[in-house]
Amino acid sequence: MQKTSLFDSVKPYLAISIALTLAAILIADAFFIGEIASHWRATLWSSLIFTISITIIQIARTEKTIRNLSDQLTISKERLGNEIKHRLWAEKTASENKIKSQFIDENIPVMLAYFNTDLRCRYHNRIFRRWFGLKPDQIDGRHIKEFSNEEFLSDIQNRIEEILSGKTVHNERILKSTKGFPYIFTEQYLPHLDNKGKTIGFYTLHTPRAQEKSRISAKNNKVDNAPKPEAKKSNAIENKNEATFQLSTQTSKSGVTANRIAQAIEGGEFNLYCQKIVPIKPSVSSASHYEILIRMHEEENNLMPPGSFLPLVDQFKMMPKLDRWIINHIIHWLSGHPKANSVFYLNVAKDSLSDQDLPGFVQDLLKRTGVPAANICFEIEISDAEANLADTAAFAKKIRELGCLVSLCSFTEAPESFSLLDKIKIDYLKIDGGIVCNILRDEDDLARIKSIQQFATEAGTQTIAEMVETDDITATLREIGVDYAQGFGIAKPHPFNDLESVAQ
Repeated sequence: MQKTSLFDSVKPYLAISIALTLAAILIADAFFIGEIASHWRATLWSSLIFTISITIIQIARTEKTIRNLSDQLTISKERLGNEIKHRLWAEKTASENKIKSQFIDENIPVMLAYFNTDLRCRYHNRIFRRWFGLKPDQIDGRHIKEFSNEEFLSDIQNRIEEILSGKTVHNERILKSTKGFPYIFTEQYLPHLDNKGKTIGFYTLHTPRAQEKSRISAKNNKVDNAPKPEAKKSNAIENKNEATFQLSTQTSKSGVTANRIAQAIEGGEFNLYCQKIVPIKPSVSSASHYEILIRMHEEENNLMPPGSFLPLVDQFKMMPKLDRWIINHIIHWLSGHPKANSVFYLNVAKDSLSDQDLPGFVQDLLKRTGVPAANICFEIEISDAEANLADTAAFAKKIRELGCLVSLCSFTEAPESFSLLDKIKIDYLKIDGGIVCNILRDEDDLARIKSIQQFATEAGTQTIAEMVETDDITATLREIGVDYAQGFGIAKPHPFNDLESVAQ
């Protein structure tokens, strides 16, 4: 730091000091001395006037400097305020994007990774690293040869020239899990181009074939689930033995047999998860609400991509069997934890809605265990309800007569959705997450939720918003009057066994 000289320190006060000294001399001469010659007296007065003028000029300059500094300070303050606002906005946006990125990373059933032109991994999602059974630091920044096996690497090596030339490559092949289970994957290699059209990296997407098949079948739900003629129903018993034989010999295109699916269900090879549903209005129930989610052990142990098992269960028409396993497990858990004040939401597959014996199965379980029926809420997808309205209405009626609750999920503002509620009696209405997550950016989606909430309020039905990601969305939903919220911004899914400590 540069030192200030003594002269520079006293310079601002020099003129005023001289002026005060001259004024003191003139006052003393006028009242006490009176012996100063007239020409010296005139000189003193001239010097006093001169120093006073200099002092006035210094004061004016100082005032101008202070005013300029004050203006600069005001501008800096405003700039700082704007920067703070932008920083808070950036932090909020980054937090929201982190939640969305985490949601994609943890839930999308696709092996996703990004490599640079040197074949070093710069990004990968959770499914990708779990397939190899590795930790993030064992993949990040490493060459693909360092962590992948020859089977996975072979196709990339064969196509690398095409990919780096900017061509999108599609392929389909079989990859085996660590236990030798074969799965058909649809592979896509997408080049990443800079603004000059040069390839600077590429994305790899490996999608299990079963996922795509489930989406195709979902489009045909209305045909597949249409009421069957009575003649076909009467033949069901006669063909039971033949169907059982066919089931035991069925094999999916991924190489998994129906017997393997049945073995997994009978052996309870599943991990149950639960996601909390939180009340956002003070007037709603004090009970704890959870949606039950399911994953096969092989998915948990990196042997197959998460989400790839359920389409196979659906393919072999075994969802009713799996639904019964879940219902049995939850009701027996409740019987062992009578103090647990909880409501569990159990998803019902479209084939289970047509299972006329399912309500009786639930009734027998409730009677034998003594579990209150109101602790169980059966959740129905609106697409399944629309595709099979008669069976859905009958199922909902029988279940509610037992005292159980019914929830209709993925509800939108479509006219057919509203007309559906005239035919099916429900207790909870789950608002589709695709609408909920956009209400802060899309006024139309906000208006849709207001319309759904108004309709539900008039119908005496409580509402649950899905995919709630931030506190701001929660606050907006609370203002609208939505009763419950569910999503990553509320609580992440966690193992069902964690409820043991809560229920004690």
